[in-house]
Parts: sequence; structure tokens; C-alpha cells
Amino acid sequence: MNLVNKQYLLASRPTGEPSVDNFRLVETPIPALVDGQVLVRNHYLSLDPYMRGRMNEGRSYAEPQPLHQVMVGGTVGEVVDSRSPQFQVGDQVVGMGGWQQYLLVDANQRGVLQKVDSSQIPLSAYLGAVGMPGVTAWYGLLKVIAPQAGETVVVSAASGAVGSVVGQLARLRGCRVVGIAGGTEKCRAVVEDYGFDACIDYRQHPEPQSLAAALQAACPNGIDGDFENVGGTILDAVMLNCNAFARIAVCGMISGYNGEPIPMRAPQLILVNRMKIEGFIVSEHLPLWPEALKELGTLVASGQLKYRESVAQGIESAPAAFLGLLKGRNFGKQLVRLI
Repeated sequence: MNLVNKQYLLASRPTGEPSVDNFRLVETPIPALVDGQVLVRNHYLSLDPYMRGRMNEGRSYAEPQPLHQVMVGGTVGEVVDSRSPQFQVGDQVVGMGGWQQYLLVDANQRGVLQKVDSSQIPLSAYLGAVGMPGVTAWYGLLKVIAPQAGETVVVSAASGAVGSVVGQLARLRGCRVVGIAGGTEKCRAVVEDYGFDACIDYRQHPEPQSLAAALQAACPNGIDGDFENVGGTILDAVMLNCNAFARIAVCGMISGYNGEPIPMRAPQLILVNRMKIEGFIVSEHLPLWPEALKELGTLVASGQLKYRESVAQGIESAPAAFLGLLKGRNFGKQLVRLI
């Protein structure tokens, strides 16, 4: 077919904040398929905060992104050529296709591609509410926080792809849900579109005591659970309002992704309130994904679970869209449309 694949490689590791110079766009000819291989035309690329951590060389929960190789990332797309009996041309699939237009893989590798059905769930949602972000929200809320009806759950980065799902799932389980987000528009959507009971604009409260006072007003019965995506000042303010036996699910620490120190202001509260603070990586809990995806898919298909997407157009837009994500410029799930 003489196809050429546009790909973004990690050209260099960032020092402090990343820039577009850390990425390099290349064009690579796609070879003819051999037996067992499948060629996928990626339709959407998922951009996620975890990618920033993998750009570093230091020790983390995942292997660093190798230099001069295609940037890691989730994708959804369509099979356009197949030499495997497991996949037919036209099949829609989700996988870790990376920052590239096409994915050529050995279909015999278990789990490398999963077929999906877009008849009731939009294809892009398999990278968001019915994908890794949705399962992350489901696991952290239900398996770490384990909320009970009547409890109060706080969610940082509440307008994002993960946080917005956390809040809706908690509301469905009878909790009072308070979000923390950046800006009046995002806070409005958190309450009006996602059904949170309240939302605090952290930009109006740059100091922990001010944010803690706003949380106290929004959480008159204290905080029983916290889904933490940010850390730093926000986590400090949450801890000042936690009840005894509060549970904190640590999903992300985006406030320190560029190497900034993020000390904990009052760690003694962990002991005073007998708190449970647990970090988790959703990919380490694959046996639970089918249960999570069944609930999430049903809720999205029935319209009970709302989500929002920010979509950049074309592979060339990926670096700028990713940098914008790290600055909170996106609204909801950040995607790149590749077709």
C-alpha cells in the first residue's frame, strides 16, 4: 500500500517543564504485513498526565519512555489490513498504539488489541470514561476509598477525565461530593453537568488555610474520602478537614511532575485521624477491569454518566496539546484526532 506513518519520538528528556523541543516528528514507511500481523489506522490518541512522569529517567512505577522511540499512549482505531484470523478489516480496536497514525502489531500477543463496539458508545469514549481514566476512577473510589452512603468525598482535578467520573460514581452511591477545579467555567460544569454538590476554584485560594476554610464550608460534616490527583497545597487543605478514619486514594501528584518539591504540611494528621493513604496504579488491577468497564459502559450508553472531551486535530498538534494538558488548559479528556 506504500503507506507512510507519522510518529512522534521522545527526542530528549526534559529538565523542569517539558517543551515541544523534547519531541521529534518522523515519517516511517510501513512494511508489508507478515502472517499474524494487523495494521490499525489510529483514529484518536489519548494524552494523559502519566506520560510526563515517563519522560523522566528516574525510578518510577513504570519504565521510562525510551529515547528516540514512539511516545507511549492509548489509541482507538480501525483495522485496515490483517494477516490474522483474530481480526478482520473494519474491526474497531483499542490498544497502546502510541503517538502515531498507524500501529503494526503481532496480533498473537495477548491483550495487545481489544475489539470494541461503537454502536452505543462513541469510539473516543473508550479512551476516557469507558477506558483507562474511567477504570482509574472506579478502582480508586470503590476499592480504596470504599465510600458509604451519606459520607463526603472530595475530588481534586474534578473537571478532568478521571475526576469527573469519580464524582458521578460517588453521587450514584449516595455521597456528598465536593470538587476542586481551576476556574469558574470548570467549577460550573462540575456542579451543573456532572452533578457534584459543590466545587471550589483553587485559583481563588492560593494558600492552604484559605482553601481549607473553603473546604470546611463546603464539607460541613468533614471529609471521609479524598480522590487525590494533584497533591501539594490541595492535599494539605484536604487533610486539615479530614474526619477520623478518612481514606485518601492517591492517583496523581501533578503538582510535582516537573520536579518541584511537594512536602506534606501536617503529616501528623495521618496518625491523629488514623487515616489510610494509598497510592495505586490501575494497570496492576487488570482482573477487575471487566467489572469496572461493564458498569461504566452501561452508564455511558444510558446517558447516566456524562463526560467532556478536548480534541486537538492532527498528529502534529500532539506536543502542544500535551503541554496544555499539564497546564490544565484542557477541559475533560484530552484527545488528538488522527484522521
